[in-house]
Amino acid sequence: MSDLAIEAKDLTKRFGAFTAVDNVSFTVNAGEIFGFLGANGSGKSTTIRMLCGLLQSTSGTASVAGFDINKQPDEIKKNIGYMSQKFSLYDDITCMENIRFWGGIYGLSDTKIEERQTWAIGIAGLQGRENSLPRDLPGGFKQRLALGCAMLHAPKVVFLDEPTGGVDPIMRRRFWDLIQQLAEAGTTVFVTTHYLDEAEYCNRIMLIHEGRIIAGGTPEELKTEYLQTPVFEVETDRVIEAMSALDTDTRVEETSVFGSFLHVSIPKDQDAKNVIAEALGQRGIVPARIERITPSLEDVFIHLIDVEAKKSGVQQT
Repeated sequence: MSDLAIEAKDLTKRFGAFTAVDNVSFTVNAGEIFGFLGANGSGKSTTIRMLCGLLQSTSGTASVAGFDINKQPDEIKKNIGYMSQKFSLYDDITCMENIRFWGGIYGLSDTKIEERQTWAIGIAGLQGRENSLPRDLPGGFKQRLALGCAMLHAPKVVFLDEPTGGVDPIMRRRFWDLIQQLAEAGTTVFVTTHYLDEAEYCNRIMLIHEGRIIAGGTPEELKTEYLQTPVFEVETDRVIEAMSALDTDTRVEETSVFGSFLHVSIPKDQDAKNVIAEALGQRGIVPARIERITPSLEDVFIHLIDVEAKKSGVQQT
């Protein structure tokens, strides 16, 4: 049996003159937590729809759980689970009734449903609340219930499309603990998220932008190979003014806002702290702190998008 759960080769999808996914190639190892990241409209959802056998590719192909997405879509649907940010269960029937309904949809026998419903209630943390309506549950519990239903038939691969949107940080952390448990048990997890701190939990990550893969690797590889310019964190109570001052200084490579701080990239051959202090001093701004930091995945993502934007600008001139 192949060690690859998913293999995409030059996967392309066009809608008329618009190319939503453009020659995308990647592999996902069995039992891996694989992050697929990109902004809204980058091609994430279209790629997932093709991989789930819901949409035929225009060209190129992919295999999921050993089945061809264009030739064997029904087999793929039997071997995958899927859940999205939008709660997909029924709010007007109980948690247990939802589980039994989806067990029937997946073709499980009554005996198997009895066995798996206990498991699903357990991972959702809903013992004693089996007869509650999903609409009465907090968001984190609802999403865990949705994941339990998506996993009732013990699929080889599960697709999680923005699964923690709108969930509080504590429940997000617990949800990711659950994802890691599934992966350790052998399930391949293909996940999209706009929380880049969550992407740190992935074994590997691919970044897609305007339908094309622009970077890939482990979180550590992305931070060391794609962003080699030192990053400094600047603390000031005049963030917007400070950003404006740094953006207009030719010695500064990139500047971005992170909460109440600024992240500033300065080439290695510069005395970065003096450059930052001098640029801010010209506006009468005295920073409370300038400190070199390890870049985050968000720093990498912003850098790569900026690089792509500059490429597009060159091509358009």
